[in-house]
Amino acid sequence: MMGGIGWGMGLAGWLWMFGGLILFAGLVALFVRALGGPTARDDGGARPPATALDTLRERFARGEITEAEFERARKTLGYV
Repeated sequence: MMGGIGWGMGLAGWLWMFGGLILFAGLVALFVRALGGPTARDDGGARPPATALDTLRERFARGEITEAEFERARKTLGYV
């Protein structure tokens, strides 16, 4: 009798134990991802809030305002 009190698992026992741990870790990872955990697409931080000038530039780029309106609003907001 090897191991004294019968605790000798052998190679197969260790493989089953690590296999179970890997399966458990995979299930936890799937559960976290399903609940909206971090994904590979996350950029890691929040975008800074858009300034009034950014909004003006976007509206001008989309054609919602003319160049004259853009310039007048930019000056009114204090962006010289």
